[in-house]
Amino acid sequence: MTETNLLDEFQSIFNIVEKPRMFFAPGRINLIGEHTDYNGGHVFPASISFGTYALTQKRDDQMLNFYSINFPHIGIIECDLADLAYNEAHDWANFPKGMIKYMCENGHKISSGMDILFYGDIPNGAGLSSSASIEMVTGVLLEGLFDLKIDRVQMIQLGQKVENDYIGVNSGIMDQFAIGKGKKGHAILLNCQSLAYNYAPIELAEHVIIIINTNKQRTLAGSKYNERRAQCDQALENLQTALQIKSLGDLTKEQFEQHKQLITDETNQKRARHAVYENLRTIEALQQLQQGNLKAFGQLMNESHKSLQLDYEVTGIELDTIVQAAWDQPGVVGARMTGAGFGGCAIAIVEKDQVDNFKKNVNHSYNSKIGYEATFYTAAIDDGARELTEGAV
Repeated sequence: MTETNLLDEFQSIFNIVEKPRMFFAPGRINLIGEHTDYNGGHVFPASISFGTYALTQKRDDQMLNFYSINFPHIGIIECDLADLAYNEAHDWANFPKGMIKYMCENGHKISSGMDILFYGDIPNGAGLSSSASIEMVTGVLLEGLFDLKIDRVQMIQLGQKVENDYIGVNSGIMDQFAIGKGKKGHAILLNCQSLAYNYAPIELAEHVIIIINTNKQRTLAGSKYNERRAQCDQALENLQTALQIKSLGDLTKEQFEQHKQLITDETNQKRARHAVYENLRTIEALQQLQQGNLKAFGQLMNESHKSLQLDYEVTGIELDTIVQAAWDQPGVVGARMTGAGFGGCAIAIVEKDQVDNFKKNVNHSYNSKIGYEATFYTAAIDDGARELTEGAV
């Protein structure tokens, strides 16, 4: 949808002649570092060119009017600035409402109501973090519209608080951080505990990042996620009988190999091995990309997927079929599942002149084995949440 279309839609929906201000927050992918965040490790996300647009204008009263082009059948959702409590009937609008509520509670003065139109082009169900994108676009919108001075990390933490306390989803901080601090052409090595971070250049040159949606619903993800967390916690307790560590992310390979026999359960030992080795792969990824070594980074991606398949066991037939098909294609530097697993997406780094063949061949392999098609998206790594100037859509 073009900038002109969005402006026309805003003026039509809210019956306003004046031109609104426009803001954007991207979605995100995680390039490597899966199931490491809750194990005291690092993640390696990047913000992408798909995301959420928000057009807004202040009102003369205290009313908030929310409208989404993605959910036109719901119509305008209304509430008052004085009543920002979670309301199930407000559906998707609870995400921006929660952000407004916590910004106010954090001492930032929101002096009037607003009309806000949202439009997202993040593919549905792809696991690219549309909810965090809505939270962060609301944050930068409030910052710009009311001339607020907000530390970006604090805004990111408020976005996570919306997810955890207002919506009730026990998620980490990676999504909001990647979206809030994203940088064009760079990924972010983030320590999820300390929030220390480094940017790493992603110099793709003759390559592109392809996101591949398996179109498999992630039915098992919740229960299996909790099970994996419990297994890692048990492994950590076993290791702590001999090692002074706070998390699996504190371990070197040598320490793990020397003491792994302390983990008496064989399955728990495999889970811990993934957490330790994946964290170290993620740290190495930064070093390889800083040296411009895309081939070595691709190898780390491949190793990550194998570890998630064999040691952490969170891939499933759909993701394994997609990734194996990707590995079999010419011009592929690396491929792996991304996200929680049990469906969702994989990513691949592919030579530009091989992209058409890659999509055709991978889809054929996938459809032959699974019985339905995958969906492919080409993602550029773009800047984080921001106000858009004219012509920036």
